[in-house]
Amino acid sequence: MNPISWLDYLPFSVIFAFTVVFVFLSILGGIRLGAIMKQPEEGEASIGSIVGASLGLLAFLLAFTFNMTANRFDQRKQLLMEDVNAIATVYRRAGMLPQPYAADARALLREYVDLRVRVVQEPDMLIDMITRSEEIQYQLWIEMEKLIAQERLSIAHSLYIQSLNQMFDIYAKRVILGLQYRIPDAIWLGLYLITAMAMVTVGYQSSLSKRRRYPVYIVLAIAFSAVIVMIADLDRATGGSVTLSHQPLIEFQQKILALP
Repeated sequence: MNPISWLDYLPFSVIFAFTVVFVFLSILGGIRLGAIMKQPEEGEASIGSIVGASLGLLAFLLAFTFNMTANRFDQRKQLLMEDVNAIATVYRRAGMLPQPYAADARALLREYVDLRVRVVQEPDMLIDMITRSEEIQYQLWIEMEKLIAQERLSIAHSLYIQSLNQMFDIYAKRVILGLQYRIPDAIWLGLYLITAMAMVTVGYQSSLSKRRRYPVYIVLAIAFSAVIVMIADLDRATGGSVTLSHQPLIEFQQKILALP
C-alpha cells in the first residue's frame, strides 16, 4: 500500500497557479480558434447554448467531486472519535489483565496514541506511523496469545480481546478511508479535460462576438481554480489547510499520561 498520492507532493500554491494558467490559456485557445474559423454571427446563439451546456457539465462534475470529498471528510471525523473511544476502552480493560501484561499493554497503547499525536504535527512521518502502529497491534495480540496459553480464558480476557478487535477494525477503516479512498486519477484527468473544453467554448464565443473581457477571464480562472484546490485540500489526508481537529486525541493522551 502506498498512502501517498502523486498529488500530495505538490503544494497547493503550485496546484492553484497551474490551474489558473491552465484555465486562462484554454480561454485564449478558444479565442484563437474563433479567430481562425471566423464563423458567421448568426451562429452565436447556438454557440451560446453549447457554452451553457459545457459550463453546466463542469459545474456538475465540480459539485459531484466536492460532495464526494466532503462526505469522506465527515466520515473521517466520525472515525477519529470512534478510534479514540476504542483505544480508551482497550486501555481501561488492559487493567484487568495480570501483571506484567497489564503494564506492558498500557505502555504500548501510550506509544500508540503518541504516534497519532505526532503525525498531526509532522505529516511527513505518516508512513512510519502506520508501520509502527501495525507493529504495536501485532505485539498486543501476541502478548494476549501468550497470556491465554498460560491461563484459562476468562470474561476479562474475552472483553479485552473484543476491544482489541474493535480497535484494529477502526484503525483499518481509517487507513482505507483516509489514504486509499482518494479521488481517482481518472476523475482528476476528466475534471481538467472538461474544464479545458468548457473554457475553450467560452473563448470561442467571445471571439465570435468580437468582445474581449480579459478581467472577467482572470476572475473566471481564479474562481474555478479555487474550487479545484479546495477539492484537492479536502482529499488530502494530512498536510492540508482543511484538517481534522485532533483535540479529543490530544486530551486523551494527556489523560493517560497522568494514569499509571
